[in-house]
Amino acid sequence: MSDSTVEFSSAAAPLAEKLLEPARAILARYPAGRERSALLPLLHLVQTEEGFVSPNGVAFCAEILGINKAQVGAVATFYTMYKRRPTGEYLVSVCTNTLCNVMGGQEVYDQLVEHLGVGHDETTGDGKITLEHAECLAACDYAPVVTVNYDFAIDQATPQAAVAMVDGLRAGERPMPARGARLCSLRDMSMQLAGFADERDGALTDGPAGAPTLRGVTLAQEHGIAVAGYDPDTPITKTKPAPREERTSQSRVAGVAREAASKVKAAVETVAATATGSRDKADRTTGAEKAEDPQIRTAAARNPDAATPGEPPAPAPGGPPPPSAEGAAAEAAGAAANPPAGDAKPAGDEPGETVVSENTGSADHPTAEANPGWTGAQPTDEEKK
Repeated sequence: MSDSTVEFSSAAAPLAEKLLEPARAILARYPAGRERSALLPLLHLVQTEEGFVSPNGVAFCAEILGINKAQVGAVATFYTMYKRRPTGEYLVSVCTNTLCNVMGGQEVYDQLVEHLGVGHDETTGDGKITLEHAECLAACDYAPVVTVNYDFAIDQATPQAAVAMVDGLRAGERPMPARGARLCSLRDMSMQLAGFADERDGALTDGPAGAPTLRGVTLAQEHGIAVAGYDPDTPITKTKPAPREERTSQSRVAGVAREAASKVKAAVETVAATATGSRDKADRTTGAEKAEDPQIRTAAARNPDAATPGEPPAPAPGGPPPPSAEGAAAEAAGAAANPPAGDAKPAGDEPGETVVSENTGSADHPTAEANPGWTGAQPTDEEKK
């Protein structure tokens, strides 16, 4: 991006005079058309100058990337490493998440709050220390831990050690951390996070892993636990995996076979479950339960072989006598003399049909003259139902 492509506003111009060159170096790391991905390191770059992401810094990032300030603000407010207010020279973070809390992290934080007279995300009057409690600092093996500008400063911290460290920082000292690189200011750390090397002596260290980190390996060695066939001296391959189109046909066939076997297994399990459910249902209606069903007993007695009707069963002792031929004929004649009316719907099913009788009345149903209150009365909705 050249000078002619961006005309900075009055808000962004002061930062552009100081940061435009390193900002262009950051943008050059990304392919053409993908410069927006440089927003994260650009926000760190802004913090190297002002110590936090100011409104002017938001404007600078937006204008150099060609996006609006709301898009920049959405990113700057999402990540806690971007500070939205002036921050001290040293950001002291105390992990108070689960394991560090159990191991005493809350006590460390509370002691620093009392000693410094500031709370979370607040800065001491001399501008030296900003204190914060962190949700996780990714060092559970050294819990509780304290970092200074994101470098590990105290492992297995105690309130006394934390107080001594911040007093040294406020006095202009830079205590040697328990492990890792030498401490630097927050602005120096922001420059590293923006992707630029730290040229200080001792800025980079590559020490061995500590005993807490290697505890699992030590226990495995003491008890003779090892992965079968594992050779720790085997070098780790650095070649990229072959493209998909270059994979062997054997791998593809194996994948298809595994998928087919999985589908067959699922189908077999479904069929087995269905058959088991059917058998269970049949078992619940067999044996004594079937024998106790009166309908089944009657059907079995009348039609033993399911082809030729049998004789009706003899009536049970003390029960009603079977119907005679004359009784059956009378029942049939009565059914013929009382055919169902229409579609056999009860009165009131048709719209407008009323259940109020229009007969002249009887002892149970007096006429309108006998009950003058009915004269001219219209059927109600309830009566029409």
